[in-house]
Amino acid sequence: MPVRRLLRRILTPMVLGLRAFPQWAIAKLLLSLLMLLKVFPADAALNFADWLVRIIGPKLARLRLMLTNFRNAFPEKNEAEIEKIAIDAWGHMGRQTAEYAFLDKLFDFDPARPGEGRIEVSGISIFMELLQARRPFIVFTAHTGNFEMLPVAGASYGLDVTVLFRPPNNPYIADMVFGFRKQRMGNLVPSHAGSAFHLAGQLEQGKGVGVLVDQKFSRGKATTFFNRDVRTNPLLAKLVRQFGCDVFPARCVRLPGNRYRLEIEPKVELPYDAQGNLDVQATAQLLNDKVESWVREYPEQWLWYHDRWNIKNTL
Repeated sequence: MPVRRLLRRILTPMVLGLRAFPQWAIAKLLLSLLMLLKVFPADAALNFADWLVRIIGPKLARLRLMLTNFRNAFPEKNEAEIEKIAIDAWGHMGRQTAEYAFLDKLFDFDPARPGEGRIEVSGISIFMELLQARRPFIVFTAHTGNFEMLPVAGASYGLDVTVLFRPPNNPYIADMVFGFRKQRMGNLVPSHAGSAFHLAGQLEQGKGVGVLVDQKFSRGKATTFFNRDVRTNPLLAKLVRQFGCDVFPARCVRLPGNRYRLEIEPKVELPYDAQGNLDVQATAQLLNDKVESWVREYPEQWLWYHDRWNIKNTL
């Protein structure tokens, strides 16, 4: 074997390992922090994570993207208002991270004693209808509040929903997050080339599907979000066109005192064209409009650090 080829076979795994080490180290640090937080009572841990990330977040380069997003979305707000939302948003990101360690404890809703725990629910009658009807349906949400709480609620009461999620870019963090989710959320499908077929199979069996609709999708339909051009994934509309299923908006809102409100809204009236076919592009815009209304109500609870408008390269 030539020396050059031998060296390549020896050095290539080492180089790949060195490149992956920073991601591995970050994941290990995050996991260690979560395990440490779990030693403490949930309220103390969540409040500490909020405080810590409010300090660390504004020192990160990602703050520049967040502030640009805020200025574009809320041109009517002054700099003081924008900076306050940004700081509050970092606090919610800290809580979101810490909540993974307590998902099994935070969801304590008891239909027999509503209002006594951390969780309150709006739209119980809709939830019960879906639970009993056993027909295909789609629930959509966005990265607002603790969006992970929605599938936890469904799984806790036997609502058969397959949830589509996008794994984090860091593969080690992705494995860790999947581990937390899998224990509490039922059926999970990572977003990849074949995920649409899996979701279609679930609907064909008369089951439910849950999707996040505010993710960046460069090949999607041309739409607007906060009056700025974005591309929106047409998957939900295509599934509805194929199966004729109802679509329900749902969200989680963080409340004071480490409490949460889960909301499932009545089914949306979807737009159809003159030929009676579902209008995929108009449906994508309808989803954006609903998410925008949620974000405007609680702007600090949405994940502004992701590049929804594809502007990072212009900063």
